[in-house]
Amino acid sequence: MNTAIWGCTFVVVKGALADASPLPFLAVRFVLAGLLLLAILGRGQVERAAIFPGFILGLFLFVGYLFQTYGLIYTTPSKSAFLTGFSVILVPLIVMLAGSRMGSATLVGGALGLAGIYLLVAPSGMATVNRGDLLTLAGAFSFAIHIVLVGHYTKKFSFLHLVPAQILVVGLLASITLPLAPARSFHLTSRLVVAILVTAVLATGVAFSVQNWAQQYTPAAHTALIFALEPVFAALSSRLVMGEHFGGRALAGSGLILAGMVVSEIWGGSQPSPVEG
Repeated sequence: MNTAIWGCTFVVVKGALADASPLPFLAVRFVLAGLLLLAILGRGQVERAAIFPGFILGLFLFVGYLFQTYGLIYTTPSKSAFLTGFSVILVPLIVMLAGSRMGSATLVGGALGLAGIYLLVAPSGMATVNRGDLLTLAGAFSFAIHIVLVGHYTKKFSFLHLVPAQILVVGLLASITLPLAPARSFHLTSRLVVAILVTAVLATGVAFSVQNWAQQYTPAAHTALIFALEPVFAALSSRLVMGEHFGGRALAGSGLILAGMVVSEIWGGSQPSPVEG
């Protein structure tokens, strides 16, 4: 369910950016979602012990969404989703750098992912790589760290407090950094209202609650594999809604990234990270 929601919202956010610049959009989306989660999950309060881990999770989540949302200004929804999906390959690499042994399948998966990224972002050579592609890749690194840390913290703290805390931190950081934004447009159109409601309630409130709850019982690597379906849903929705055309190199690149995700997770092993204990 989460992957379908997140995959389809790439198109929703792309449309919203025609009416609002990234930081105001993120601020409204996450403040609204955080307040809803605080009321429903936290019953109006956050456990004191969960504040620090909530801040750390929120920090990496904010950085990931900041880069991804700014990147969507310059790149397509499907390309953004596949580049974000590279975080799936990064998760086991981060886990292994934390002390676990790196298997050959993980290396193969990483190589496939890198080859796919090259085909996807540089169909006519490296000179065609745009800033949106690079921003999205930077966001993928932050999302990968977030997935690993969620697996660690949800084993020690209740997701009922972790989820509202991290989402409110994202909204707070987006609000604080608003004066630094180069553009702060916000035109409250019906399209923007729908995008805020969809992303705040479904893509943030529901999806992150399910993720944090599930990662109490599921290793980060398994979670990352499930997330591999996200770019598939994004590509389908972008094709249906926006009529996005996929060339041969783009399809090949997307396929290599997806193959890298699957190889890395299925044959690369899913031993828990030492930091997840």
